[in-house]
Amino acid sequence: MQLKIDALDVHLTKALAPLYVVSSDEHLLALEAADKIRKTARAQGFSERDVLTVDRSFKWGELLAANQSQSLFGDKKLIELRIPTGKPGKDGAQALQSYTASLSPDNITLITLPKLDWATQKAAWVATLQQAGVYIDIALVERAQLPAWIGNRLAAQRQSADRQGIEFIAERVEGNLLAAHQEIQKLALLYPEGKLTFEQIHDAVMNVARYDVFKLNEAMLAGDTARLVRMMAGLQGEGEALPLVLWAVAEEIRLLLKLQSGIAQGRALAMLLKENRVWGARERLMEPALRRLSLATLRGALQEAAQIDKMVKGLRARAFAGDAWDALLQLALKVARR
Repeated sequence: MQLKIDALDVHLTKALAPLYVVSSDEHLLALEAADKIRKTARAQGFSERDVLTVDRSFKWGELLAANQSQSLFGDKKLIELRIPTGKPGKDGAQALQSYTASLSPDNITLITLPKLDWATQKAAWVATLQQAGVYIDIALVERAQLPAWIGNRLAAQRQSADRQGIEFIAERVEGNLLAAHQEIQKLALLYPEGKLTFEQIHDAVMNVARYDVFKLNEAMLAGDTARLVRMMAGLQGEGEALPLVLWAVAEEIRLLLKLQSGIAQGRALAMLLKENRVWGARERLMEPALRRLSLATLRGALQEAAQIDKMVKGLRARAFAGDAWDALLQLALKVARR
């Protein structure tokens, strides 16, 4: 069965399932979920632990052997299987299906995976795991969800903050949930329970954000210029490759131009988004972005991206103030501004 991460604590108060699968790219939340399962298993007498990691030298017979072998002391056992790539291969897929058909009542198995892509989620071995055990698929904490997540974490340690303070933390830890967890724990060590002032938060929280180049487009589409400027500076400071950042921005402009052209021809936006495989958070941001951006603006922006590309390659004299990073920021702001 599939279980939401929020329901895990209640689930663990009942009898444990023979198989758990934790799938996520949010490493902190995946680690916390796995730790809760380990702790509960240990409390219920599963005192021995085998850890297997699937790498190039891994033999799938090791998993079957771990399930069949008995402890020297007769203890119940927790078997952990870690698949860092999320790709067990043909042999692994068959081994996992065979394994789930013969789970030992004396063992609990915990399988950890990264977030699986759409095609892999449809594989037979994934369906088998979902049917045979408890499957916990943990989504990423997106930027819009981060303030609420921070507020909940503060509440768990009996602290709180106003909106300004929580947003300050969110800005400083964006894209780095583990750092966010550490900064929140630091606040518990530095200050007593109760409401934190903005000054206390400002003095304690470091700038530990980690920016994703593809999240830059999210800020650009949303028209969040402050976040856009912060992310561009962060990517430059982290040494991100300028051609990659330019490509991401240009691709978004090219997509917007394609959608706007389709709308001008009388086509429905919903159909255009489906054809261009736009869904989720990006889908929700497209319509307001298209309302503020004309065809002429988008065509000009795409031409400007081509000129910046020449600047990066040294094929054009710099006509912009500053360097190519400055030019790229101005281009992104042109798309973001209302």
